[in-house]
Amino acid sequence: MNRNDQQFVAQKIRTQYIEKQSTELDALRALDAKVKRPANVFAYVFGSISAIIMGAGMSLIMTDIGSVLGLSSIMVPGIGIGVVGLFMALINYPMYKEILNSRKKKHADKIIALSEKIMNG
Repeated sequence: MNRNDQQFVAQKIRTQYIEKQSTELDALRALDAKVKRPANVFAYVFGSISAIIMGAGMSLIMTDIGSVLGLSSIMVPGIGIGVVGLFMALINYPMYKEILNSRKKKHADKIIALSEKIMNG
């Protein structure tokens, strides 16, 4: 290793141990994440649950689970369960947008003020 490579490695290791100063840009990023995170978590969880419900309806129709459960007619309950899961999947995005927009309205003043402060110096 030549001298420049050693200095680069030393500097890289050193930066891991230096306490980083929090900047206004870091605060803006954190506030933006605070706005978006609940909507994203809801969309992932609700979407996963709806996919599981829709898959359960499909499984009820396509396999012999219904006969194991003692159901004589599996087509109607399977279609019903699948449609419920499909409906949940369809409303997932509008619900996500509604949650995101309400949180944006709630925190818009703080984000705009902080971004103006950063842009104007």
